[in-house]
Amino acid sequence: MPPHVSADRSAAQPPGRGPVDALITQTRRLKGDMDAVRPGAPGDQADPQGRWQRALYDLARHQLDDLDAHLAQLRDGPPSAPAVRTTPAAPAADGRESLLSRVGSAEWNLLTDEAAWSEELYRILGRDLAAPPLTLDELPSVVLEEDRPKLTSMVTDCLVDARPIDGEFRVVRPDGDPRTVHMMGEPVLDAEGGTASMWAVLRDVSELRRSQRAVRESHDSLQRERHRAQTEQRLAVELREAVLPSWRGPLSLPGRNAGSLDLAARHLPAATASLIGGDWYDAVELPDGRTLLGVGDLTGQGPAVTSHTAMMLGALRGMAMAGTEPGQLLAWLNQLLDATVRPALGSALCCRYRPDTRTLTWARAGHPVPLLFRAGTGRRLDAPQGVLLGATSRAAYGQAEETLEEGDVLLLHTDGLAPADRLLGLAPRLGGARTAQDCVRTVVEECGESGRDHDACLLVARVTR
Repeated sequence: MPPHVSADRSAAQPPGRGPVDALITQTRRLKGDMDAVRPGAPGDQADPQGRWQRALYDLARHQLDDLDAHLAQLRDGPPSAPAVRTTPAAPAADGRESLLSRVGSAEWNLLTDEAAWSEELYRILGRDLAAPPLTLDELPSVVLEEDRPKLTSMVTDCLVDARPIDGEFRVVRPDGDPRTVHMMGEPVLDAEGGTASMWAVLRDVSELRRSQRAVRESHDSLQRERHRAQTEQRLAVELREAVLPSWRGPLSLPGRNAGSLDLAARHLPAATASLIGGDWYDAVELPDGRTLLGVGDLTGQGPAVTSHTAMMLGALRGMAMAGTEPGQLLAWLNQLLDATVRPALGSALCCRYRPDTRTLTWARAGHPVPLLFRAGTGRRLDAPQGVLLGATSRAAYGQAEETLEEGDVLLLHTDGLAPADRLLGLAPRLGGARTAQDCVRTVVEECGESGRDHDACLLVARVTR
């Protein structure tokens, strides 16, 4: 910056080049390390967390760029007074011109009403180097109108009360480009203690403020996204609990024939609480004395799939109460999913058990078949034809029948539980279980209740008479 008017201040001498060069090297090494771990390119603008991370990186990078430039100026010492030119100076050979142009200096002599600017300040304000520097009275002419009172207050406090200047204001360059400038300065006193001049360092912080603004905006966006996700999560949990409670004890079905089956079920959630899927189970005593048993899985996660699950369970029970057979019931559920505003895919297994003949009539829609355990051995039931729900319009679903015996254990599950072969390997243990709840406990111990990638449902029916 230009030399001070006061003779009692000696010109600052630049520090030794060695220590400053070492700091510059460290700064540039740190920038290289940051580039190595920079978040991916901003391809997915829908990801609030990614935008926030990239904005933080850009902000830190701008600050390191400024530090690099400032250290270089510290090493090289104060610039000399600018020579009068009619064209802008050429960029520095090392490519630092764009960085160094962010910091300029000025001094305003109150005794002569003269001003001296560095070339960098001309660049910041976008003014021709041949033009005379603006006086303190002229400086507000390039400042945004709403920021002029702030500049006036800072200058007045400095000249009248000898307070240091430290503040920001916005300027508009001749090409219409607005810039944000941070000014730091102080008065220079004469021998009698009066203010003879004022000097200042002006720094173009437009990009830094832009980066800070991007961080704030992306952080706010991330917070809104998290709040939305938490709201959706809470809604999905409440809706799921309403239609499929996290039940852990024996299933009690009111009715005259409910005692013919010992029932137990379990819903095993995914390890990540936000991954609420569409797995479901159901068991209900029907008016004709039969028992409806069902499990299924809808694709998707969150409130949308949970609402589809609630709709399906309501429809399933309603049609079953009306006496609809399993195959026809799945056909109508398929039409129901196909007609929804947001069509979905799903698998399902629907069974009707007749206690007086111990007959199980069942149908499947792309779902794992029931597993039957008898006398210490297990097997898959022969599967009738049936495509996924929602896969095609007017699909037909076949039915199968199986006669059960007292002591048989029927296991219905969704595909997120475990492979069928692994479950069939539990036959000796399930054969020795005294209750359906013991069977469920055995399966859960084998398959694990935590750390799951996907939620799963398990329904066990044990024939008691």
